[in-house]
Amino acid sequence: MTNQVITPEKRLEALGYTLKTPRKPIGNYVGCIRTGNLIFTSGQGTDEYRGKLGQDCTVEEGYDAARQCMLNLLSVIKHELGDLSKVKRVVKILGFVNSAPDFTDQPKVLNGSSDLLVQVFGEKGKHGRSAVGMAQLPNNNMVEVEMIVEVEGEE
Repeated sequence: MTNQVITPEKRLEALGYTLKTPRKPIGNYVGCIRTGNLIFTSGQGTDEYRGKLGQDCTVEEGYDAARQCMLNLLSVIKHELGDLSKVKRVVKILGFVNSAPDFTDQPKVLNGSSDLLVQVFGEKGKHGRSAVGMAQLPNNNMVEVEMIVEVEGEE
């Protein structure tokens, strides 16, 4: 019997997710920059989730929005690398949550991104993280997330 390696793409598929073509930047920037063996992504919001957490939206909706942000980020990384198996480690994510003034559950919202990374990459998906509340986000997005990943080899 051979050991079968399950790729991150297969894990995503098993979870019921399909990565789409990366969303086009809406300004004068690129989706990611690779320097050496690190990739820094630009922030990704969603096309589906709008509103302010603690006012228009629930923590559960925010969790789903954060998960969709991460799927969008994984699309960017896959487009850059061609294969998510080249991700050596997720280093850090930074999540911005469109928050009502008294909303304090930003970490619970960002678990939508973090949980997905661990489901897809296992131990390599555990990362440092910051989750911050914002008065507003572009296009009234619920959540925006950016990430840093370490990849195999240098560019």
